[in-house]
Amino acid sequence: MGSFSIWHWLIVLLVVVMIFGTKKLRNMGSDLGGAVKGFKDGMKDGTTTADAPAASSAPAAQVTGQPANSDKSTIDVEARQKS
Repeated sequence: MGSFSIWHWLIVLLVVVMIFGTKKLRNMGSDLGGAVKGFKDGMKDGTTTADAPAASSAPAAQVTGQPANSDKSTIDVEARQKS
């Protein structure tokens, strides 16, 4: 009971190729690669394309004016309750 030998893996690979065919395996490989690349790009950007338009269309009327001596990294907003 140890790990499989190279001959076991070659037989499994041959059976998989016979079942699915090389074209379908190539398509699945390219789809998987595209999904991994999209995931990495999404993790690097921090946002998805669906979130980007929603974040940029935030109404500017809710942001109140800041005094001239305040810290520019904070934004003061007024919260309202829904009725």
